Amino acid sequence: MPALTVSRLDPAAVLELLKPITWFPPMWALACGVVSSGFDGSIDRLPLVVVGVLLAGPLVCGTSQAVNDWFDRHVDAINEPNRPIPSGRIPGQMGLVIAIVWTILSLAVSTFLGLWGFVATCVGLALAWAYSMPPVRLKKNGWFGNAAVGACYEGLPWFTGALVMSSALPSTQVLAMAALYSIGAHGIMTLNDFKSIDGDRQLGIRSLPVQLGPDRAARLACIVMALPQFFVVLLLVHWDHMISAALIGLVLLAQIGLMSILVRDPRGRAPWYNATGISLYVTGMMIAAVAIRPELGVLS
Repeated sequence: MPALTVSRLDPAAVLELLKPITWFPPMWALACGVVSSGFDGSIDRLPLVVVGVLLAGPLVCGTSQAVNDWFDRHVDAINEPNRPIPSGRIPGQMGLVIAIVWTILSLAVSTFLGLWGFVATCVGLALAWAYSMPPVRLKKNGWFGNAAVGACYEGLPWFTGALVMSSALPSTQVLAMAALYSIGAHGIMTLNDFKSIDGDRQLGIRSLPVQLGPDRAARLACIVMALPQFFVVLLLVHWDHMISAALIGLVLLAQIGLMSILVRDPRGRAPWYNATGISLYVTGMMIAAVAIRPELGVLS
């Protein structure tokens, strides 16, 4: 690539491409995995936590954002023309170059987490590319694409955090929590698709709001977010974590109240719900993680 192109690359545009605001969910999920593993804060294991958080957020999630924006540049030219690639602030094929470099960097850093950390990173990166890149392009169908993102944002980081910190296969309780909150994230991703309905429809991307219409898609998203949390509550009761079950039940009831507002105006209220209801959702994740941590559970 010409040296002139690199020298003119705006670091602020690169950071915008990597979307730091999206790093929080996988970083939080990895933290839930660390907590649920029974990590006691020992100094010798802290570097693994730091590397894991770096991988989950800035590296793997950042890669997924760069990959998505590159292969979505034609959609973004309709929906959000001010984004770095369609606006020309990241010129030529530099968006693709950044995605490839970030992929390689993610793989290199993941080796510090051992074999299973490397394998988990490979899975996450494979799903990130498959989500956006033709001919697979999972995002062309909201059912498959949202499932892939839910797994990458919630289940895989949770599983990885627990696996790396305990050096053993996570417990059934950890696997159950990671799986249920992954399923719920499918609904979160459906709400995220509301912002791009017009461009998706024009370019043949069959997101759930396009397939079902805004009203039905919003109701489905609410059900998909709420039902796994209901099962979380039931499992915690079964495992005799009554206080945690009650707290997550209250968090779920608060979300249902917000959902009743969301469904009245799905397109207008989706960003509002993402800032309110999702905060409650991730709060429940950490409550569950604390409850199931072996021997050290604070909540019961």
